Amino acid sequence: MKQKVTAVFDIGKTNKKFFLFDKNYKEVYREYASFDEIKDEDGYPTENLKALQTWLKELFNKIIKSEEFTIKAINFSTYGASFVHIDENGNPLTPLYNYTKEIDKDIVDGFYKKYGPELEITRTTGSPKSGLLNSGMQLYWIKHTKPEIFKKIKYSLHLPQYLSFIFTGIPFSEYTSIGCHTSLWNYETKDYHNWVYQEEIHKVLPPIVSTETSINMNYNGKRIKIGVGIHDSSSALLPYVRSIKKPFVLVSTGTWSIALNPFSDVPLTKEETINGCINYMRINGKPVKSSRLFLGNEYKLQVKELSEKFNVDKDYHKAVDFDYDAYFEIIKEFHYCFRWKSFSDKNMPEKTKYYYNNFEHAYHQLMIELVQLQVQSIKRIADTTEIDRLYVDGGFTDNDLYIKLLSHYLRGMKLRTTKASLGSALGAAIAISDTKLNSKFLKKNYALKKHVPVIVK
Repeated sequence: MKQKVTAVFDIGKTNKKFFLFDKNYKEVYREYASFDEIKDEDGYPTENLKALQTWLKELFNKIIKSEEFTIKAINFSTYGASFVHIDENGNPLTPLYNYTKEIDKDIVDGFYKKYGPELEITRTTGSPKSGLLNSGMQLYWIKHTKPEIFKKIKYSLHLPQYLSFIFTGIPFSEYTSIGCHTSLWNYETKDYHNWVYQEEIHKVLPPIVSTETSINMNYNGKRIKIGVGIHDSSSALLPYVRSIKKPFVLVSTGTWSIALNPFSDVPLTKEETINGCINYMRINGKPVKSSRLFLGNEYKLQVKELSEKFNVDKDYHKAVDFDYDAYFEIIKEFHYCFRWKSFSDKNMPEKTKYYYNNFEHAYHQLMIELVQLQVQSIKRIADTTEIDRLYVDGGFTDNDLYIKLLSHYLRGMKLRTTKASLGSALGAAIAISDTKLNSKFLKKNYALKKHVPVIVK
């Protein structure tokens, strides 16, 4: 008898993944692919949208014919800040512009001069000025620099919704893509921002539906439920929201360390905005207050320098565990030692100074300073006296110093780590499922681990 499964395409900028999940959300099949980038009209590298579309259709058609699986539903999780602009026949009009591409400064300055001040736009939309990483700005840029193309746009679809459109032919907008640093959404009025209407950009944005929406349709002779897609950051958050009953903060660590508070209904303040806080959006349209720290990138740069200075192997840091004596020696007469390379901080010295003659002590100093910044990032988006649960996933869950120091500095919070390699894909499967998740879900599927503060002053 064939196994009933939910299919998910999980599309990152580098790796394209396809998963099948059983009724208990266990992975039963996977395939990976990657494609060489092509160049847009300015010679800037971008996604090969045609190759991606061909892979999606060919792989899905192959699995549909499988003797092993029966696909009951399919959904799509992808990176955000990326629009596919289609004409009245559903064909893309432009390349899938790379969100790292810069926009002409005059265009950006003109936008804020017309609709600013900048701080207020940033605060109400939860979206900073960040080139094409701000997808609403992409539409403004196209309208004012490529008017002939803009006139031909029937719909502008964020990438998750375009992938759904490939299979259904039905255009939709949904909350998680609209609300992810796009400048399109006013979190105070809970509607598109006034500038969107003034520029008549709302006319190319399809009807908004809940992220949980799905279309039951006949696909190649099979009855399949097809989701409308979801932004990957919101997707990765969903299993936590669905299975944890009390308010929490999730810190997703990697190159960026992103602290997420899905339980704040209060709009961003000017101070939070100045400090770099932004909004993501939950599947029901509620805001997720977020602060970002370039933690993993900074860690990599500093560890490389430390390894060279103390003449140790480049991977030596991975074997260094927390040491009480080193910690107490450092905090006894604490000085800030590190000048950051990726960002600025008011406490950092003019240049890096080393007070220690071995790698282990210098590494402890580095982690103390980085974790203090992490704590500040968490406290920016949540009152840690009111929210007492903290979940950490991603690369730093294996860093003994990071976890022990974080549990020490946030002693009032119950710290849990998870292994969520399938996070965004699993979230997409859950988004179109009617299944209720219980409190044991994270333990079964995410290797949930509890941590108790160990440092005593």
